[in-house]
Amino acid sequence: MADRQAELEAQLAFLEDTVSRLDAALIDQQQQILALQNQVRLLGGEVRVHGERLDAVEPQVEAPPPHY
Repeated sequence: MADRQAELEAQLAFLEDTVSRLDAALIDQQQQILALQNQVRLLGGEVRVHGERLDAVEPQVEAPPPHY
């Protein structure tokens, strides 16, 4: 009976350690996701600004070369 109890305690300790590691990994992943979402938001704003600047520029029509 004592062997069974010791085995169960060892399994419980292993499971607690696994849950703790998974929790830490999940926290790290969530922080990375939030940082990436922030970067995407900032880059989206920059793309919008550059797009507006490009829309404001008049296209330059070049005269055809003289040999035409």
